[in-house]
Amino acid sequence: MCKPRKWFAGLTGGLLATMLFLSPPAFAAEDVAEACGYEPIPGENPHYQVTNCLLTETALAYDIPPEIVKAVAHKENGDWAHFQPNGEAIETADGGIGLMQITNYQHYNVERLKADLIYNIQAGVEILDQMFDRRDLPTINDGNRAVIEHWYFAVLAYNGTMPVNSPVIQATGERNTEAYQEKVWDIIEEYHLLPLVRIPFEPDDFRYDPEVRAPIEFVTAHFETERPLTETTYHFLNGDTVYSTTAGLQFRERPTRESRSLGTIGAGEALTVTGSFVYDESNPVRTNHFVWYPVQRSDGTNGFVASSYLTTQGTERPDPVEPPPAPPTAPGEFSDVPAGHWAATAIYQLSERGVIQGYPNGAFGLNDSITRAQAATLLARAEGISFDNRPNPNFRDVPRDHPYYAAIAAAVDEGIFSGVTATSFQPSAPLTRAQMAVLLTRLYSFESGGTSHPFTDVPDGIWYEHAVQTLYANEIVAGITATTYRPSMEVTRGQFAVFMQRVID
Repeated sequence: MCKPRKWFAGLTGGLLATMLFLSPPAFAAEDVAEACGYEPIPGENPHYQVTNCLLTETALAYDIPPEIVKAVAHKENGDWAHFQPNGEAIETADGGIGLMQITNYQHYNVERLKADLIYNIQAGVEILDQMFDRRDLPTINDGNRAVIEHWYFAVLAYNGTMPVNSPVIQATGERNTEAYQEKVWDIIEEYHLLPLVRIPFEPDDFRYDPEVRAPIEFVTAHFETERPLTETTYHFLNGDTVYSTTAGLQFRERPTRESRSLGTIGAGEALTVTGSFVYDESNPVRTNHFVWYPVQRSDGTNGFVASSYLTTQGTERPDPVEPPPAPPTAPGEFSDVPAGHWAATAIYQLSERGVIQGYPNGAFGLNDSITRAQAATLLARAEGISFDNRPNPNFRDVPRDHPYYAAIAAAVDEGIFSGVTATSFQPSAPLTRAQMAVLLTRLYSFESGGTSHPFTDVPDGIWYEHAVQTLYANEIVAGITATTYRPSMEVTRGQFAVFMQRVID
């Protein structure tokens, strides 16, 4: 369970237990206001970091990852605004009220939803809590509330279980990147700098009629994944040992990017938490959702680290991009790629060229999905493209202190890759078979024409149709079945190595 925050400190043990474990929990708005230094002024929005605090504290009171609540609030109101310049609460044409865009008025006082920011936030958080407990929505793994990805269907339902939010577009089999919950995931990645896992879905998991305004039928009731998912970064306690998840992490003198750097922290470095998290000192700040932890290094130096880059797992999270080039790997070195494996020849040939390498534990990660950043790095490396002195592509999720910023900047500068949006690269998003086809045809020249592809799930004229046709005609890719290509299926590291080697050959 998420830790109780400092505003519980003065409560008795019985009252504290009541607040933390009753459903719905007792909620003390005055305690949240006091903890955040919030003194309501009618019709006026508080400073950005005060709103950050209000969203965070309310989320923790309901045992919801604050990352979820803050991203939902951002999706509803990008500036975390509740009031219009004229002092009236924001209202939309479909009846949404205020910061959390509450449209379900059955259990709420409409005038309070408009006038009382904390009440509005509480209503939104309560709705998310209720969505998580719904029995008609699919579940993921063991349903641990501290795991962000486990909230996928609760976030979907917050906006509505209509076809527009289906995780998969049935007509094409592609992932529905325009769905509400996918946009919320994008916001968490961009503003919390957390690489989330996109759990794969198939069209048969959902059923709906796009011509009828009726809810999605969730055919598959439960999903299991062995991928390492993302726990909330708000549960570290004073005295905990945490670890840096990335190399080159800035160790700050104060809890803000504007403060002096005390040096950089290496990936996997152990740090000791020395107090509760704090909010960014810069005010207002509209570029992040994360908080800061005071930590101490092994040499006794004290400073602050952004919450996004800390974990209690004992080893760093896998970087969203490939590690820097290493000396060529000897054939047979990868523990999960035995001689004779269907991908072994391609993997070891690319390894000998210094293009590809495995994880620090000696495995290659054969069946792991390859991310957009890994693919960009490998393609740039295969072409011998220099990573030096490249212009900043200005992606918010690839800051200059990102450990492999240079590789991504080079791939973008050379036209190999582009962002998902003008400000987002989504380095940790899995690469799909459709994206892979476009990348390979963008980078390498192929003869056009040849046998027409037989894939019924690659519609004529769709953005990846020509690339799939070209690679199929040149015997670079085949279908998953005789008539399906599965464009939205994620590409594994082993598969990508084979495709690359075929193209090079």
